[in-house]
Amino acid sequence: MTVAIVQFGGSNCDRDAEQALSHLGIDAELVWHEDGLPDDASGVVLPGGFSYGDYLRAGAIAANSPIVGEVREAAEAGTPVLGVCNGAQIGSESRLTPGAFTTNASARFQCEHVHVRVENADTPWTQAYDEGAVLELPIAHGEGRFEITDDRMAALNDEDRVLFRYCDADGTVSDEANPNGSTENVAGVAGERENVAVLMPHPERASLPDVAPTDGQGILHGFEN
Repeated sequence: MTVAIVQFGGSNCDRDAEQALSHLGIDAELVWHEDGLPDDASGVVLPGGFSYGDYLRAGAIAANSPIVGEVREAAEAGTPVLGVCNGAQIGSESRLTPGAFTTNASARFQCEHVHVRVENADTPWTQAYDEGAVLELPIAHGEGRFEITDDRMAALNDEDRVLFRYCDADGTVSDEANPNGSTENVAGVAGERENVAVLMPHPERASLPDVAPTDGQGILHGFEN
């Protein structure tokens, strides 16, 4: 099993993802976007960073890269795909997942640790946790506010496709715990297939014991499920 970590110009969390996956015993390979997706890729990470300098909109240019079309085909065939931060923006721009990520309500770049609550523990990305579990994960984004129409948000709730919500340390979902103004405190969602997920917090930065906490490990174990 080898997880392909797709690198674009401006990616900067690719090696973080490689280290975190390797620590968990998951083979990972850095793949330059122009080289295409390896035929034997058993999983895909769209990592964080600032692909193409976030010109137009964060993730918009990378979403139109040919390799993302290959990622979409792999996802439709059941390959696990995880988009993190800029990777989440690429995922939404390419319609791998619903909604959009826009400028934070604060209009500032925010780099801090936050808490998220597991909303659905019955997916490959969340089954390491109990429903309602609270994780501590770092964020680092300027366009992390999840936005979606009311009717599509209702559909996400009905279909249990919200994976994580920003919350207080005790698990209370509140406006005060929402770092970027995301609709209904959404921090991560699944695609139409549960093998595809995106989230703004960084599980790879919360997976190495030398850099506590390690709450993100369970998310990355989704590549083994």
